[in-house]
Amino acid sequence: MSEKINGNLIIIGGAEDKEGKKEILKKVCEFINKDNDTILVATIATEYPKEALKKYKEVFTKLGVKNIKGLDISNRVHAFEEENLNSINEAALIFFTGGDQLRITSIVGGTPIYDALKKASKRGCIIVGTSAGASVMSDTMIVQGDDEESPRKCTLKMAPGLGFVKNIMIDQHFDQRGRIGRLLTGIAQNPEVLGIGIDEDTAIIVTDEGMAEVIGSGAVYFVDGSGITHSNVSEQYCDEVLSMYNVKLHVLKEGNKFNILAKAPFEEEISSNESNKN
Repeated sequence: MSEKINGNLIIIGGAEDKEGKKEILKKVCEFINKDNDTILVATIATEYPKEALKKYKEVFTKLGVKNIKGLDISNRVHAFEEENLNSINEAALIFFTGGDQLRITSIVGGTPIYDALKKASKRGCIIVGTSAGASVMSDTMIVQGDDEESPRKCTLKMAPGLGFVKNIMIDQHFDQRGRIGRLLTGIAQNPEVLGIGIDEDTAIIVTDEGMAEVIGSGAVYFVDGSGITHSNVSEQYCDEVLSMYNVKLHVLKEGNKFNILAKAPFEEEISSNESNKN
C-alpha cells in the first residue's frame, strides 16, 4: 500500500446524478455486495442530516442495496459513542455527503471516530465523498476562497482534512463555480501538493496504488506546481493578483487515468491511443 493513500477512495465533485442514469452512484454500488454489505451514509457535514440520509437511502435502495445506515454525528459528544464506532466497524462503504467540510474535521478530529475511520480505510472499507465530503479526503483542504475570480495571493482559507490521501488538495463543483483561480492560489502556497479540481457529476476512483480513474459527465483538472520557477506569493500586498510561472495542468475526461504518486497521466493509456492512431 502506498504511503500516501489509505485504501480505495471515490471522490465526487458534487451534484452527482440521482434521478437519471445515476452512473456514478451505480459505480459506487459495484464496490460492495448489495445483498449483504452495509453502506454507511455519514451526514456529518450537513445541518440537515435526516433529509440527506433520506435522499441517499432512496437512491441506494433503488440501486439494489439492502443495508443502508446513517452516521449522524452532529457534535463531538457523538464522536465518542460506542454505537457510532460499531457502525463504522461494520460498514463496507462509508459515504460522506455534502455540506461544510470544516464541520467534519472540527467534529471528529482527534476523536475515536476519527481513528475508526482511518482504520476502516486501511482494512478495505471503501471511502466515498461528494462535495464537502470530497474536499475532506485530503490532508490539506480548501475551506473558503473566491469563486470566478482571478487568483490572488492570500485570499484562500485552508485547514487540515481527514488525510485519506496525502499531498493533494481537492476542489469540487469546479467548472460550475469557476474555481480554477482559488485552486491555483492553493498550489502557489503549497507547490509540493497536487491540486485536483473535480466538476459536478464527475468523480475519480483512487486505488491504494495511486491510480485515479475519471468517471462521470465532466472533467477533472490536475494542477502540478512542483515545477514552478517564479511566484509572487507572500503576505505582503495580499490582494494583488497572483503571478507564477511553469505550472503544469492536465485535463482528463471519463475513462482517462492519472497516476497521483507520479503526478502524470497513465502512460500505458497514452501509448495505446497513439498506437491505435498509427
